[in-house]
Amino acid sequence: MHPHEHLIRDFYRAFAARDTEAMARCYHPDIAFSDPVFPMLHGPDAGDMWRMLLSRASDLVVTLDDASGDAEGARAAWTARYTFTRTGRPVVNHVHALMAFRDGLIVRHYDSFSFWRWSGQALGPAGRVLGWLPPLKWKVRKDAERALRTFQSRRG
Repeated sequence: MHPHEHLIRDFYRAFAARDTEAMARCYHPDIAFSDPVFPMLHGPDAGDMWRMLLSRASDLVVTLDDASGDAEGARAAWTARYTFTRTGRPVVNHVHALMAFRDGLIVRHYDSFSFWRWSGQALGPAGRVLGWLPPLKWKVRKDAERALRTFQSRRG
């Protein structure tokens, strides 16, 4: 197994075990993370995002469905099952990840998933109807950014 594949398997093993410190150790200090909710996080913000999400999602179950890695980078497919805390609605989110590496650590992490499908599950009928419209995505992003900053301020 290539070391990059081994590292991403370690990352998702830590994720499934809710070990955010082990997840953060897989990241290079110059990490850039992006997904449909957090379009660009850099450095410590990426680790803090996982710390915040895992502190809220008491019933989160993460499954690594597929992973591969080589000298060029790595790919993973993973599934998150959890209750969206703001609405109490169940979510099953299928995510595809692309990663790049520097100095043996993840330096770029891009997660992609259907925002429309996610918003329909997390937000219910309003998310199903409005989830494809940019204003809803902007609101979710703004709320997520605010929640991350609040989380970070409380951590000190």
